[in-house]
Amino acid sequence: MITKVINGVWKINADSNLYYIEDINAIIDTGDRKNREMVKSFLSKVVSLEKIDKVIFTHLHYDHIGNFDLFPNAKFYASKEAICDFKENKNNVILNEDMANKFNIELLDVEESELLEKYEIIHTPGHTNGSICIWDKENEILYSGDTLLNEGTGRTDLPTSDEEKMKDTIVKLVGYNFKILCAGHEY
Repeated sequence: MITKVINGVWKINADSNLYYIEDINAIIDTGDRKNREMVKSFLSKVVSLEKIDKVIFTHLHYDHIGNFDLFPNAKFYASKEAICDFKENKNNVILNEDMANKFNIELLDVEESELLEKYEIIHTPGHTNGSICIWDKENEILYSGDTLLNEGTGRTDLPTSDEEKMKDTIVKLVGYNFKILCAGHEY
C-alpha cells in the first residue's frame, strides 16, 4: 500500500518501508524483493520508475535493497562505511546470498551527492557499521532505516552490528527534534 507522508513524500510498506521524495526525485531504500510487484505497482502510481535518478540506501540488508533494479536510470548511494564493508564481504552485509549475487551495481558515497544541499546525512552505526539516517530539517522528518523504529531500535546481533555504537547513535539522535519518523519497518 502507498500512503502520503506529507505533500511530495510517499511511503510504500514492502515488508521494509521505502520512501519516494518528489522534490529531489529520490527513493530511500527499495524494499524486499519478495514484494517486487507490489512496489512496482504502487510506486508507478506516483512516479515513472525510469525517471528516478537517485536511490539512497540507509543500509545494505537484503530487505532494504531488494528492488534496486527497478530504477534503471538511477545512481545508487550508501555510506562510505557500508560500501567498504560490502566490498570486503557482501554476504555479511546483505545477509542473503542470492540477493548478494544479484546486487551488482556501482555504489557511490552519499556524502558526495547533491542530496546534501537540502538534507543532512547522519552516520548512525549500530544496526550496521554503515547505517545512516537522513534528516529533513525543513519538514522535521527523520528517515531512520533500521536505526530507530517505531517501537525501539534495530537489531545489533548481526554481522557488522555493534551494540555499543547503537547506544551512542541513539544519544546522537535525541538532538534531532523530528515530528515525523520514517522508519525502515512498521514495528
